[in-house]
Amino acid sequence: MATIHDVAKYAGVSAGTVSNVLNRPGYVAPQTRERVLAAIADLGFTPIQRARKYPAGRQRTLGLALADLANPFFVDVALGAEAEAKSLGVGVVIVHNGDDVAREQDNLDLLVQQRVHGIMIAPVRALDSAVERLDARDIPLVYVDRVDEKTERCWVKTDDVAGGRLAGEHLIALGHRNVAFVGNFASSLQANRRFDGFAATLAEVDVVPERVPTDSWRITDGRMAGAALAARATAELPTAIMCGNDLTALGVLLEFAHRGIRVPDDVSIVGFDDLSWSEAATVPLTTVRQPREEMGRQAVRLLLDEIDRGEAHEHHHELLVPELVTRASSAAPRPMRSDN
Repeated sequence: MATIHDVAKYAGVSAGTVSNVLNRPGYVAPQTRERVLAAIADLGFTPIQRARKYPAGRQRTLGLALADLANPFFVDVALGAEAEAKSLGVGVVIVHNGDDVAREQDNLDLLVQQRVHGIMIAPVRALDSAVERLDARDIPLVYVDRVDEKTERCWVKTDDVAGGRLAGEHLIALGHRNVAFVGNFASSLQANRRFDGFAATLAEVDVVPERVPTDSWRITDGRMAGAALAARATAELPTAIMCGNDLTALGVLLEFAHRGIRVPDDVSIVGFDDLSWSEAATVPLTTVRQPREEMGRQAVRLLLDEIDRGEAHEHHHELLVPELVTRASSAAPRPMRSDN
C-alpha cells in the first residue's frame, strides 16, 4: 500500500504539501495540486482519515512542546494551556526542549509515541523537517509565540510590532531621544519585530535607536549587554533602553546597579513580557505585557477545533494585543552625572 511519503516522492513535493492537498487544497498552487492528485491516482493511495471518535475511557491528550522552561514566560503559557485543557476534560503532556534543536526533535518523537492527538509548540528554531514528519502522521500542530506570521497553519502570538511601538511611544512622551534596544537579533524573529515597531515609532521624531545585540534571552545576556554599556563614559550612555524581553531587562538593571548607574535617574529601562519578577525587581520594571496564559488557552482551543472538525477545520491566526505597564524604571531624562 502506498504511503504519503511515496506520493510525495512521486510528485516531487514534501509530505506536508501532500497533506495540504488532502486537507487544505486552497493552500496549494493549482499546478502543484494537480501533480499531487495525479500521483495519488497513479499510486492508488488511500489516505487514512483521522479518527474523530475516541475509545471509551481514553482521555484526549495534547502535547505542549516549549522552547525553554527556564524562561518564566513559557511557564505562564503552560499554566494557561493546562488550565484550559483541564476545564475541557483534556490532558496535556508538557516537554521542555532546553533551547536545543536535537532535544526538541527527540521530544516531538516522544509525544508521537505517547499518541497525543495534537501538538502545540513554541519552537526552538524553524521546524520544516519536523513538521513534515508530523504531517505525514496526520498530527495537527499549532504554533505558540515563536512563529512567522506568514505561516498558514494555526498560531497564536502577541503583536510584537505593536508592543515595540508602545515602548517607543512611552519613551518619546517622556522626552527621550538617545535610545538603544538590547535584543537577540541574530536568531529571534520576535526581537526583530519588536525592534521594528520601536524603531518605526522613533523615526517619527527623527531618532534612530542603537542596536545592542545579545546571544539569547537570559538574564546573563542582559548582564553582558549592561556591562558593555556601563563601560562607556557616562555622557555616552543612552538615556533610555528597551530590551527584547524582561529577563534581559532585569540583567541590564542588575548590572547597572552593580556598576553605580542609576535607573531611571541615569538610564530608563523598558522590558517586554511583564513577568511576575518584573514588578518585584529592586527598581520595578516598566514593560510591555503579553497575555501569556491567554496564549496557552487559545492554543488549546485552536488545536481541539482542528482535531474535532478535521477537514472542516479552517486555520486561524490569533494576534493578541499587548499592553504597556509603567513602573519606576522609566522616567524623563535628567542631567547626567559626571564620571568623577
